[in-house]
Amino acid sequence: MEDMLRSIYQEKASQINTLGILKINKKYKVHTLTDMFDVILLIIVKEQEERKSIMMKHYIYEGEKAALHIIEEAQLRNWILLGTNRKIIEWIDEGEILFDRNDYMEKLRVELRDFPFYGRKIKMGLEFAKLIRRYYDGKTFFENAHYLDAYNHIVHSLHHLGRLSLIENGFHPELTVWDQVKKIEPEIFKLYEELVKSDESLEKRLELLFLASEFLINNRASIGAAHLLEVMENKELWSIDEITSNQEAEYYGVDLSIMLEYLIDKDFIQVVEMQVDSHGLCERLYKRKEN
Repeated sequence: MEDMLRSIYQEKASQINTLGILKINKKYKVHTLTDMFDVILLIIVKEQEERKSIMMKHYIYEGEKAALHIIEEAQLRNWILLGTNRKIIEWIDEGEILFDRNDYMEKLRVELRDFPFYGRKIKMGLEFAKLIRRYYDGKTFFENAHYLDAYNHIVHSLHHLGRLSLIENGFHPELTVWDQVKKIEPEIFKLYEELVKSDESLEKRLELLFLASEFLINNRASIGAAHLLEVMENKELWSIDEITSNQEAEYYGVDLSIMLEYLIDKDFIQVVEMQVDSHGLCERLYKRKEN
């Protein structure tokens, strides 16, 4: 297999479009980091010839499986910024560098380890928005006595709270998030343990968790809202369409509206009503409050 892969990456290394090549080997008998393959070959290119941001191929040779991933740099940057492909962080950190044009891969590793504050601010905003969504959805289920659905959402909200706390402390959330949280934010880890291990009834556990979670969420409102409020500094009044069309605010997707409502409730954002017809219909506009 090694010889077969060598011919592939040597061909790619000769192309000026290729920025770096990594090899990631399976560590254990069953290991999802490599998607159950024996080896992953990750090739980062400036741009794809076929106008696809991602191209994949699967190979088998003498019983061993290999996967080839060719990724455009723009797609890689998007994953790193939004945190939507956590495995890619581990691949970059743990992979063996086979080719590195102008130290591209080494510089990328340093960048990931330093975790620039600008990137952290966006990630914290996105995790906070997801946290708010899960918390309120879970609370709605709880108040309607749908306890198993409420449990599902509070588990996810704690997961986002844990990820948020890790990013706040300058760490990339890994696949083993709770191992990280246990060391860095034991208070949040204790909440998670109480939810899954307590002998109390499910209703009682959820009741206590929603109260404790609300306190922790409110304490992180300022850091969670920082990125969106920074975006809103660019003009005084915003319509919802203008916010969702903003290049950075659009990352929040379906969670934007509920995050806005939370920030209005917590006095970070002010609603301004602008009349649009003679019958008293008003458009709802949004303004950042100066605290």
